[in-house]
Amino acid sequence: DLPFSGLRVIDLTAFWAGPYTTSILSDLGADVIKIESIQRPDGMRFATPIRNDILWEWSHVFHGVNPGKRDVTLRLDHEKGRGLVERLIEEADVVIENFSARVMPGFGLDAARIKALNSRAIYVRMPAFGLDGPWRDRAGFAMTVEQVSGLAWVTGYEDLPMVVRGVCDPLGSAHAVFALGLALEERRRTGLGQVVEVALVEPALAVAAEQVIEYSAFGVLLGRAGNRMPLAAPQGLFESRRPDERVAVSVTTDAEWRGLCRAIDANDWRLDASLSTHAGRLAQHDMLCERLAGWIRTQGREEALERLLGEGVPASASINAHSLWPNAQLEHRQFFQTLKHPVTGETRYPSFPAIFPAFERDLHRSPPPTLGQHNREILQG
Repeated sequence: DLPFSGLRVIDLTAFWAGPYTTSILSDLGADVIKIESIQRPDGMRFATPIRNDILWEWSHVFHGVNPGKRDVTLRLDHEKGRGLVERLIEEADVVIENFSARVMPGFGLDAARIKALNSRAIYVRMPAFGLDGPWRDRAGFAMTVEQVSGLAWVTGYEDLPMVVRGVCDPLGSAHAVFALGLALEERRRTGLGQVVEVALVEPALAVAAEQVIEYSAFGVLLGRAGNRMPLAAPQGLFESRRPDERVAVSVTTDAEWRGLCRAIDANDWRLDASLSTHAGRLAQHDMLCERLAGWIRTQGREEALERLLGEGVPASASINAHSLWPNAQLEHRQFFQTLKHPVTGETRYPSFPAIFPAFERDLHRSPPPTLGQHNREILQG
C-alpha cells in the first residue's frame, strides 16, 4: 500500500503550487478529484506554445503536475454546482485550494462551512500572502512572491534582477505536503480535522534567509553576481567552439582546482602560491575565468566536458530543456514514465523524484485528466 492510499482529496487548486501538492498526494496513493469549471478552467491549461483547436489539453506544465487525478467541472458560483461540491466534501479527507484568501468564503465555503459539512476534513489553504494581515486580499504568483521575498534580489546580473522562474511554487508544495502529514497525524489522535495554512511567501522567505543571516552576522548585503557565488572560483558559463553549446564549470575545493590545472594544462596556476587557496582564487576570479573561457572556446563541448570531468572538475553541458532527451543517465534511472493521454497520445512524464524499494518506480497511475473527463464517473458513480 502507498502511504496515502484511501485518502480522498478534493482539489480546488490551480496553476503550479497547489496542483503539484496534490500531484504528490496522488502519486503516493490518494484519490484526488480535481474540480474546475468550463467557465474558469485551471489557468495552467493555457500555458502552452502549441496552437490547435483544443490547446487547453496540451499544456506541458499542466501535464507535469496533474497525472493520476480525476477531473470534474462544477461551477462554485452556482447553487447546484456548489451543492455537488459540498457533497464531495462530506466524503473527503482533505480539501485544498490556493486562491487568495477572499475567494473560498466568497463561494460560501469558508472554514466554518467545511467543518460543518465534515468535521474530519483537513482544509489546506495556500494563499500567496496569508489568510490575514493587510496583504491578505492580494493575488500573488511566483513572480511577485519571488520579488517580495528577496529571492530575486540575488539572481541575475548587477543591473537587473531576474525572475527565478517559479521556484517558490514547488517549495510551497513540499511544505504543504509536510504540513498535511502533520495534520493527518493529529487527526489520527483526535478524530478532528483542522485548517492548515501555507502562505506561499513564507517558504520563499525561509529560503531567502541567507541574505538576512549574512547581513546580521557580517554586515554584508548580498546582491546579484551573474553566474558567480562566493564559494566557488572559478565559476561560470562558457562558450565552446560552437557558441550555442556552453559548458558550466564550478570549482569549490583545492582538489578540484588541481584537477582544473591538469585539465587545461595550466601548470603555472598550480605553482602560483597566490592561487593555492580559495580566497586567493576568488580575488583573481576575473583573470581565471578569462583564461578558462579562452581554453573552452577552442574545444568542442563534449571534448571539454570529457577533459574536465576526467580530472574531477564539476562541469556540465548547459542545455535547453527541450534537448533533455535522449539522456543515458535518466534512461538508466527510468526517470520518465510513458502514459497514453486521450488527446496527446503517448507522452513522457517525469516520475516521482524519489525511489522507494517498497513501491513501484512508476507512481503515476493515469495521465493528466482532460477537462471534465470524470464527470459521469464521479457525479453519477
